[in-house]
Amino acid sequence: MYSNRIRTFLGTFLGGVTLNTNNAVQRAKAVKLVYYLREDTENDRENSLQWINHFMKSISNNIEKLHLKTIQVSYFTSNSRQQEFEGITKSMIPLYSVTYFVTILFSILSCIRLDMVRNKTWVAIFGIVSSGLAVLSSFGLLMFCGAPFDATVANAPFLILGVGVDDMFIMISSWQQTKVKNKVEERMAETYSEAAVSITITTLTDVLSFYIGILTSFRSVQSFCIYTGTAILFCFLFNITFFGAFLALNGRREENNRHWLICKTLAKEKDAHHSKMYNICCVGGTYDKTTGKETEHPITSFFLKQYGPFLTNIWTKIVVLLLYAGYLASSIYGCFQVQEGIDLRNLAIDSSYVRSFYDDDNLYFSEYGPRVMVVVTEEVSYWDLDTYNKIETCIDSLKNVSYVTEDLSESWLKSYMGIATLSRLDISEKSYFMGNLSKLFQFFPDFKQDVIIQSGAIIASRFFIQTVNVTSAVDEKNMLNQVRDTAKHCEIPVLVYHPAFIYFDQYAVIIENTIQNVAVAAGAMFLISILLIPNPLCSLWVTFTIASIIVGVTGFMAYWNVNLDSISMINLVICVGFSVDFSAHIAYAFFSNDKTLVNERAIDALHSLGYPIVQGGLSTILGVVVLSAAQSYIARTFFKIIFLVIAFGMLHGLVFLPVFLTIIGNCGIKPDKNTKIKASLDLKGNLKLKNGIEDGKNITVCSNQAFNYDENYPK
Repeated sequence: MYSNRIRTFLGTFLGGVTLNTNNAVQRAKAVKLVYYLREDTENDRENSLQWINHFMKSISNNIEKLHLKTIQVSYFTSNSRQQEFEGITKSMIPLYSVTYFVTILFSILSCIRLDMVRNKTWVAIFGIVSSGLAVLSSFGLLMFCGAPFDATVANAPFLILGVGVDDMFIMISSWQQTKVKNKVEERMAETYSEAAVSITITTLTDVLSFYIGILTSFRSVQSFCIYTGTAILFCFLFNITFFGAFLALNGRREENNRHWLICKTLAKEKDAHHSKMYNICCVGGTYDKTTGKETEHPITSFFLKQYGPFLTNIWTKIVVLLLYAGYLASSIYGCFQVQEGIDLRNLAIDSSYVRSFYDDDNLYFSEYGPRVMVVVTEEVSYWDLDTYNKIETCIDSLKNVSYVTEDLSESWLKSYMGIATLSRLDISEKSYFMGNLSKLFQFFPDFKQDVIIQSGAIIASRFFIQTVNVTSAVDEKNMLNQVRDTAKHCEIPVLVYHPAFIYFDQYAVIIENTIQNVAVAAGAMFLISILLIPNPLCSLWVTFTIASIIVGVTGFMAYWNVNLDSISMINLVICVGFSVDFSAHIAYAFFSNDKTLVNERAIDALHSLGYPIVQGGLSTILGVVVLSAAQSYIARTFFKIIFLVIAFGMLHGLVFLPVFLTIIGNCGIKPDKNTKIKASLDLKGNLKLKNGIEDGKNITVCSNQAFNYDENYPK
């Protein structure tokens, strides 16, 4: 669309246009007014910034003073997107207090005991304090070192709180498995020997997965990974030092049979002469006389007596296998439905004026895509006919791109040539060409912005091409790649540019970066598992679980309307590290168990780690659940993916993985002479093992059947 007088393209300035029979503008529903500010010198830049700041402070009041009833006004500046993106951090500050309150409450309720001596309320509180100190210390150190703090980093404290509490639950669970009559030093040694491997593995995998994320091309992802990885490392250090020290002090209190709150020494046995309330509040220190350990939490007993036997039932296993098949199929299908790209509106909070502007822009100005600049980056002989033909050939080739319309391009050089022809001006030499440029600017003053002249020479200039049918992230990526590839084949040095290209660029590398980071992180997780878990099969199962959870999270992103962009990419990196947390605990407990029956080993693993896994998973979800109510798309996306990671992680750790281990997790285990085996003699008197392979006196079993080994059996 052009005006009749100066043939200027107005498609990006008039929206909702209705044309008459002569293709002239009859009416328009929207008009976009654009004001360009000077930034040629430092003084110009300062003045422009002041103008923008004053505009932002006064524009809303000025609009209200106009009392507009039928006209709606939305506005936007070159700094708006960045300012709103940075404002996300401030909008999330009130959520921190809510998160810490909810997490502390959950931790206390999880650790509370009716026994006034065994109560672990203070332990839970100091576990939260330990995580908080880790956040403050790590963030303070990185800021002191000058590490850039991005808005995405504001999500990290929610996550770190959940990780720290998870490790706390593991240590408390290990402490409760020790004998209460042992000295505190011995109980602490047993606690660390039991919990150290699991906590170290999960910490190393989490930290490494985040540090691998630093390799990405996205600065926001790099900042998030640097801060979060370092904070998790500090969280580990605080847990084994600060929290461990308090756990030892709490052990001293329990050793002396003192009240959890007032530290007064209590009687160990109930007194029938006192009231029931007295026996509840002033008597404590009970424990299981059979095992010598603390009385089990009811949920821990549930995993041992109800859930474990139920899960290892043959019919339950069949149902679990069918459920996993459905989970995997739906996840793989979802992976092919995931959309790329980020809506620029999502970089601002929901109530931001920026979203209103983008809504109006999409409603009235979506017919045309970005008006792309074609910049000649070097000094060329514009007056030379051969150079002119090369420029025109380049522009024509760009206009042949499927996303570029042929008749809406803009060329100051072509207009100059037309004026020269009509006015019979000689511009075939440099002096004439430069001397007559003023005549071009008389007719088209806007062209002054398209030519940069220094020392009597044009050092750079630009032309415009108009894109169309750019309606999705895929269109944006394809358009960007096509115009760039076409520009590379031009015979003159040109650069295609639009301010939105900085966002379109991520589409070209987001999939590659995501796959690279996830693959490298998963490989690193496998190596760490091999080094720290002395069982290759266990490491393979951990790696398998990681891959399964990643596929599930990626697939269900599509069902929850989460696109693949730099924001979700951060969370997929998190997915790798968090997937290890659930699988490593169960797999290590399973393979380190001395029992022969795989069902019993699975039940024992669930018995010792089922409740801590539930506690850790729920605490992490509670740590981020407040983000679901945030006004920021970034925060809500963070919650959605973390929720999927934790939910699927718990599903694998408590359901899928134990069943898989009972089916094929016993291959390679060699029984001793006390092991029982079911066997029979064949007609020739040879030993026939069920699902076993006999090799002399060494029998390798790949079964969950019990058997007796006897040297007197015939070979």
